[in-house]
Amino acid sequence: MTRVTTTWTRHGTTSEALGALAAEGATGALSGERGIVYLSAGRVVHVESAFTPDLGALLTRSGAVPPDGWWDAVDRGGAQHRVGHRLVDSGRLAAGALEVCHLGALFDAAYFVLAHDTRAQRFRSGAVHWLGAVRSVPVEVVVRESGRRRALLDRIWPDPAIDTLPLARVPGTDTAELPVRRGRTLTQVDGVRTAAEIASALACRTYHTLVELRRLAADGLVRAEPPTAPPLPPGPEPRAVVWDDPDTALLRRLRDALEAL
Repeated sequence: MTRVTTTWTRHGTTSEALGALAAEGATGALSGERGIVYLSAGRVVHVESAFTPDLGALLTRSGAVPPDGWWDAVDRGGAQHRVGHRLVDSGRLAAGALEVCHLGALFDAAYFVLAHDTRAQRFRSGAVHWLGAVRSVPVEVVVRESGRRRALLDRIWPDPAIDTLPLARVPGTDTAELPVRRGRTLTQVDGVRTAAEIASALACRTYHTLVELRRLAADGLVRAEPPTAPPLPPGPEPRAVVWDDPDTALLRRLRDALEAL
């Protein structure tokens, strides 16, 4: 069994911590505010973020792997960190297709973890992802690509709230002349779903979905919905005040106690 130790990072941002870990040739999992980066010998092998669909969702919703085939691979290969190998060895997915899907999911999640470069939280030395190693990528490549994506998205529409908040359509706008992909993306905007949920519903890469959503925002068709505080739960009904005679049983107990004294 792999021994995992937790080390608090000495560096401020996630990219700074990754650079130091890469120089050390470290293996383990670096947690940031928006996700986790898994390293093997100082190279990135997987990235997870709650703001992107995971690899299983992309493979099953796109039809590349049936859901029962995916969960069979997880059940049989998860404990050995060989889910990816299990998919290939069972014939459910070609090695090249797994690599392409894995790299797409890795860079999508890395955008959220690194593009806004939030504070690193902790590093778990020796931690290994259950998927297993598919292909490793140098840290500097992942950091550079995340910055490139942020710059491109900001040129389209400089509002990062589009990436993470629920999205709503702007009423009274004309959507008749939209390109097919953009119109398909707009159909999923309902005031509740986020970009990640829209990407998952479309079985599409999150970054490609973000490009279309920012274009829709630039066209004045979509806007981010700021979170609202949930309503307070209703309190108990106030009791009616009923004036009644004093509790005679209590008075008797007090009288008996005084007599005993």
